[in-house]
Amino acid sequence: MSDFDPAQFVSVGPKEFAQLVKSTPDAKIAEIMESDARGKVLDQVFERMPALFRADRAGSTNAVIHWTITGRPDGGSDTYEVVIEDGACTVNNTAERDPRLSLSMGPVDFLKIVSGSGNPVMMFMTGKLKAKGDLGLAANIANLFDIPKA
Repeated sequence: MSDFDPAQFVSVGPKEFAQLVKSTPDAKIAEIMESDARGKVLDQVFERMPALFRADRAGSTNAVIHWTITGRPDGGSDTYEVVIEDGACTVNNTAERDPRLSLSMGPVDFLKIVSGSGNPVMMFMTGKLKAKGDLGLAANIANLFDIPKA
């Protein structure tokens, strides 16, 4: 896989992205998420969230969710804020409001969750995914988005 190009992760549509995550070894995903491509990949994933949001499934849900992805090359983490309010979903790349739910995970697990190839409940039970706040919302979050399956 020497011709592997991290740019693929940002240049494909949601379904192709899901297939790419599923077919790429964890070590290679980790390598990408430790490179300059990390910010582009995360931005791309979060930019797509409003388009994949299912207002019909959200009902009267109003929530601020902080997604913290650990494992930045400098030892830090990236936090994105997803706001579900009045039937709409918006995303900020800074955490500005108090969250109803905070999720924290490594970059490989994050990409598996958002591509539909990881089991968030198992990740939570094994400590790979940490959730603080409204655990009912955490358990239901995947239903609020049209996550493409690989």
